[in-house]
Amino acid sequence: MNNLNWLLRAVQWARNPPSEKRVILVLVVIAICLAIVGLQHFGFWPDWATMDRPRGMRAIRP
Repeated sequence: MNNLNWLLRAVQWARNPPSEKRVILVLVVIAICLAIVGLQHFGFWPDWATMDRPRGMRAIRP
């Protein structure tokens, strides 16, 4: 059933493709995300922008 939803969405995009501005916006957002991941991976991300303990992780109690 989920495949049918994706097929309907693809048909809608084929009939009404997104504007050039929207495509550029999405590509810019993806590029910014990749740049942040790259900075963090190579160690150039500042310490003040790093969380001490992420929300999803719980402290292990002895």
